[in-house]
Amino acid sequence: MKILLVAATKAEIEPFLTHFSFRDELPYDKSFGNYQIKVLIGGVGMVPTAFSAGKALSEHHFDLAINVGIAGSFITELNPGDVCQVKEDTFAELGAENGDEFLTIEALGLGRSTYFSKPNLFFPMLNNLMSVKAITVNKVHGNENSISKIVAQFNPDIESMEGAAFFYACEQTKTCCIQIRAISNIVERRNREKWQIGLAIKKLNDTLIQIFES
Repeated sequence: MKILLVAATKAEIEPFLTHFSFRDELPYDKSFGNYQIKVLIGGVGMVPTAFSAGKALSEHHFDLAINVGIAGSFITELNPGDVCQVKEDTFAELGAENGDEFLTIEALGLGRSTYFSKPNLFFPMLNNLMSVKAITVNKVHGNENSISKIVAQFNPDIESMEGAAFFYACEQTKTCCIQIRAISNIVERRNREKWQIGLAIKKLNDTLIQIFES
């Protein structure tokens, strides 16, 4: 089974690389058991992700692509360290302002902004993860007014800077795909003292390791 594993930064996936003894240089390729895994460090943000993932998926066939990383939570059911599976992801800033109103790209009749996972059923352990609705943004939220507006507009569970771009690349290349996120912080006024990035990365990688060892 050929798998493309996509992360924005090496730090988010490093415990996984270490556990399975990937060599500490590019390319991060490894075969073990029934898996042939290529790890792609796509860069932070939707533009680098769309380009790098799209390029990799266009040049080679993969049975499954997995996007992994950290995210902020809008809901009380998800706290720092929790791991979830994204089933739906939206480009939340794709549209136009009309005074105080935001018009989505769908409302403008110019396309669509929401994309979905297309899971490969090979990993039953994914059923244990909470399924969530995500938004993808260029600017993470840290202002009470903008948080209220985005919640009213999209009612998201989490936000990241890459997820919808990854789903878009997979849809364009007809690749089965899943997205797994660990919560690093609550979406609120920026307060780095409350962020738990280390915990989120540990829990994310523990989950990935269990998925591939189960």
